[in-house]
Amino acid sequence: MAPMGIRLSPLGMAVFCLLGVGVIYHLYAGILTFLLSSCVCRQRKKVDLRDLLAVSVEAAQLGGEEVKRVRKENTLNEKSKGETKEGAKELLTMGDLQSHRKMYNLIKNTFPEITVYSEESDSKPDSVSWSRNIPDGILKLEKGREVSADSITVWIDPLDATQEYTEKLVKYVTTMVCVALEGKPVIGYALWMYFLIFKKSSYNLNSPKVIVSRSHSGEVKNFLHSAFGNSTTIIPAGGAGYKVLSLLKMHSGQTEPIDEADVYIHITVIKKWDICAGAALLNALGGHMTTLKGENIDFSGTPLNEGGLVASVEVDHKNILAKLPNWDLSKH
Repeated sequence: MAPMGIRLSPLGMAVFCLLGVGVIYHLYAGILTFLLSSCVCRQRKKVDLRDLLAVSVEAAQLGGEEVKRVRKENTLNEKSKGETKEGAKELLTMGDLQSHRKMYNLIKNTFPEITVYSEESDSKPDSVSWSRNIPDGILKLEKGREVSADSITVWIDPLDATQEYTEKLVKYVTTMVCVALEGKPVIGYALWMYFLIFKKSSYNLNSPKVIVSRSHSGEVKNFLHSAFGNSTTIIPAGGAGYKVLSLLKMHSGQTEPIDEADVYIHITVIKKWDICAGAALLNALGGHMTTLKGENIDFSGTPLNEGGLVASVEVDHKNILAKLPNWDLSKH
């Protein structure tokens, strides 16, 4: 089915596809993409996917408002949660916690029977409730697309790119929600504040522009040089959500434009709440997000994705995978 474009406001654009969704709410500029899919499920507690999509959008926006408020008030109160395997600090701020409280509790208060995983954990309750507001674009989707509650896993990242958030590198910051149905990402949304242009990809397979983690790069540069040669353009960036958006080659009125990349590659363990929303968005646009071996990622069960990551859209994904050297993630 062809996408349906709708004008939401002078500062936005939306695209709908009846496929699947993730949720990325970019705090400072962007595009809105909704996706929805139907399935035949067991006769148990049911959840209407249109309602869940509306709640996911509202949760991402509420979380984003908290992230922006804390940053503006400069009340981060940052502390370390530990270190990654590569030795980078994992930070926690009040922006992370306040966003988590709004996002997690909104979803659980509305759909108590579904499983929700968040990057953060906090026992402080929040009585936040769904406004029952369904944006016009979502209202156009057919109601009655119901699935069993126990087939749903929701992954939320209340503040992606915390390190960059503390450094005031806010262009990398997103809040993300993804709904997975039987382990497959099926609900996704991304909101940006300006009109954007999705440019048709033009890339050199032998030397693509590759975007990688700014703070968890590890040995990725040597890995990419082995795959594509020393002339490969490597773009370090913060936030998994931002890296996926860079693949869309979007332009906006920002003074600090989004990086443009052909491929997003990660060669160490990464959490599913970091990547689920991006996977849904790419799938909806005909792109791919796989492990380094080309396997589909199961977005259920354990939070860890231990197979690495290759993401692309309008790129020959199989040829990219074929060029990658063997890599033993258990040693890294």
